[in-house]
Amino acid sequence: MRAVSYSEYGDVDVLTVGDLPEPRFGPSEVLVEVRRASVNPVDWKLMAGGLDAMMEVQFPVVPGWDVAGVVRAVGPDTPEFSVGDEVLAYARKDWVHGGTFAELVTVPVRALARKPAELGWDAAAALPLAGQTAYRTLKRLGVGSGDTVLVHAAAGGVGLLGVQIARELGATVIGTASEANHDRLRELGVTPVTYGDGLVERVRELAPDGVDAVADFVGGVREQTLAVLADGGRHASVADPGVTEHGGTWVWVRPDGAELQELADLAARGALQVDVAGRYGLDEVADAFRRSQQGHVRGKLVITVSD
Repeated sequence: MRAVSYSEYGDVDVLTVGDLPEPRFGPSEVLVEVRRASVNPVDWKLMAGGLDAMMEVQFPVVPGWDVAGVVRAVGPDTPEFSVGDEVLAYARKDWVHGGTFAELVTVPVRALARKPAELGWDAAAALPLAGQTAYRTLKRLGVGSGDTVLVHAAAGGVGLLGVQIARELGATVIGTASEANHDRLRELGVTPVTYGDGLVERVRELAPDGVDAVADFVGGVREQTLAVLADGGRHASVADPGVTEHGGTWVWVRPDGAELQELADLAARGALQVDVAGRYGLDEVADAFRRSQQGHVRGKLVITVSD
């Protein structure tokens, strides 16, 4: 099969595109023909060795944790799925090796959701990790009706989904973003504020008594978060483990097919919009990584593997 891979840690120069053996699948896995994958910052952070102390790695590594595709084969302990089913998944395994930037990938059945017919391939591939990260963070924060929530990096891949999920949960949402993305946030019913110097004052103008919850999807904003929280407010971060020292929650997301199905169904009925910022082929993954590394991507970058 054709795949992107790397055989040592490094920057994009370690990426190669070529043929690799087709992956074997276990009893509780399915083999998926990949239609689309998508880029998450964790993909190039893994490539740089950033999680070497946490996760076992087997080289060569095929990067990518998001996938949307068609089931080609099933293991003997997968009665939920059949050959030909259209699926999506946050396909992270317990070690780093066979990812989704390839023509074929194995996926544990616990991570799979069915792709609704109304959900396009690009959106289906862009949704899993970002969507589940946003959803898990907001649920851990207990966000609900009547809450005022501040979302850091509201125009990023996770943030754009997070502000919509928070609105769906009944919250009033303030989102940090560059001014170029303010109109998009307003379209989603979010009050935008510019990040950087003066953020605390800008948020306090909108919420004089402080916000009920803060979802940090970027890191490096702990001081501002603590300064805008109301008494008894909750905060969580996906990028700053140190928030636990200040009463916050560090969120690490495990694959959950049932949870992903909820998000896919929301997106299929138009209650959750998935923004795609760019499309790349397997030969262009290095370009996609470079763009992701620069930051300021509004939405997700999709990898087209087949039609």
